[in-house]
Amino acid sequence: MSPILITPGDPLGIGPEVTAKALAKQGRNLRDYCVVGDSAAFIAAAASQGLPLSELVVVQPPKGEPVEVAAIRQAVEMIRRGEGSALVTGPINKAKLARQGFPHSGHTDFLGEICGVENPVMAFVGDTHVRVVLVTVHIPLSAVPSAVTQELIQHTVVTASHALQRDLGIKNPQLLVCGLNPHAGDDGLLGHEDKAVIQPAVKALCSQGLNVSGPVSAEAAFLAATRGQTDMVVAMYHDQGLAPLKALTFGRSVNWTLGLPIIRVSVDHGTAYDLVGRDMADSGSMCAAMTLASQLVAKA
Repeated sequence: MSPILITPGDPLGIGPEVTAKALAKQGRNLRDYCVVGDSAAFIAAAASQGLPLSELVVVQPPKGEPVEVAAIRQAVEMIRRGEGSALVTGPINKAKLARQGFPHSGHTDFLGEICGVENPVMAFVGDTHVRVVLVTVHIPLSAVPSAVTQELIQHTVVTASHALQRDLGIKNPQLLVCGLNPHAGDDGLLGHEDKAVIQPAVKALCSQGLNVSGPVSAEAAFLAATRGQTDMVVAMYHDQGLAPLKALTFGRSVNWTLGLPIIRVSVDHGTAYDLVGRDMADSGSMCAAMTLASQLVAKA
């Protein structure tokens, strides 16, 4: 089997450390993995964790753009050539990269561009029953109502439902769709989008044979998820989905990109510059991402 490729992300953040810790802590066969990124930063982190450097395969990406960006591009090319089976990404600093001319809001849309996919879908898998998929991602809250369309909701749900069936083996996944407004609009009292946009989208999805219900309030959706009563929560915007997910499973959940021609998962945290050099970074999410990547490769 081709190795799972890991891009540690920003070499000045905790990505190299959590990558090295995850490889060391889990007792993994190092030859099952290949690190693509700043070799000096990762080798220093690996040495600090006592990893046998002679067993590590580290690929330094070509120069010309920020190393964390070049590493992602290089890793995708390697997978296309059959030199990798999946991609696990560490944290990048979106604002820092934007100042260097990076035109994307994060990994997801950048991967969509280089993989030729117009609308990849961002999902998260927690270590409990909670799974979340986002209809809109990295946009201002003020832009969310106009961005939430019937077409986008349907695309998100169909993509997520297929991934749950194909990749996780859930035969008839049940997805619970959140409303946009408090109490899912309270029958129009608190906003019109729930009745005018989300409800028709859910009805159309049901007519296609998908197991979908909603819109419901976000608190009801996540309560159902924690009780194992739904396979995935469909959130309308970033914080609606990720605030409860991370409150429940931060440091153990995994970002999972759906709709790509490759397997890509990622950590659930940022670069945490304040922890660099203190040997305090928690590798739990990187361990979880590597485990999920292995599971998805096995099912592919």
